[in-house]
Amino acid sequence: MKVDPSHIDQVILNLAVNSRDAMPDGGKLTIETSNVEVSDDYASGHIGVAVGPHVLLSVSDTGLGMDAATQERVFEPFFTTKEKGKGTGLGLSIVYGIVKQSGGEVLVYSEPGHGTVFKIYLPAASQEDAVPAVAWKEEEGPANATILLVEDDEQVRDLTRAMLERRGYRILEAASPEDALLIASVPAEPIDLLLTDIVMPLKYGTDLAREVTALLPTIRVLYMSGYTDNAVVRQGLLAPDTVFIQKPFTARDLEEKVRQALRR
Repeated sequence: MKVDPSHIDQVILNLAVNSRDAMPDGGKLTIETSNVEVSDDYASGHIGVAVGPHVLLSVSDTGLGMDAATQERVFEPFFTTKEKGKGTGLGLSIVYGIVKQSGGEVLVYSEPGHGTVFKIYLPAASQEDAVPAVAWKEEEGPANATILLVEDDEQVRDLTRAMLERRGYRILEAASPEDALLIASVPAEPIDLLLTDIVMPLKYGTDLAREVTALLPTIRVLYMSGYTDNAVVRQGLLAPDTVFIQKPFTARDLEEKVRQALRR
């Protein structure tokens, strides 16, 4: 299928986390793949699905399910049905963005109390589409750094940590600026990069960065936020040349920003 392997990893991880949250008392998560031929009849009834050979990825759970109104908004950035502090609504919007970027379509089927299934159709790749894998270039920045990750949202923190650990980075995580300062004040190992959300309870990430760099003068900083870079610059939170990544982000985008920050 025509999709970056790291992106499909991220799609599965995000859907699995979503299913986990929908099954607070436990349940069954099923991940299936199959080769399918999309017919004219099926494509005409599903906007965005093209005719021809596809790979179908299905992720289903036996969780709480969703009503029709929720299904209509489920892929909107920052839309969430979870209580405040339990989710940002970014996971499924990341899934949607990756699938559309890959020329595919994602459909959701759900009923309250009867679980949910996400069906992702991705165009099948032909031999002509195959390209050799690009080797990791040493000069691009090998994944040998230690990163202090500061994010108050557990789901975003877990996903970000997983993206970075798959690249080989060592992660020290903190759920609050206070926890981050405790780690930075007595580091168990040298910390190369501070990756912090900008807007958090009690303290901005920019204020945290100033305090951490006072403790660790050689540390680099990468900021992240659901706001756009223009918005945070206009609000005076960041200087225009600051290294910044906007949520939701893909694993590749995050890796590129981490490399950029480490090279500064």
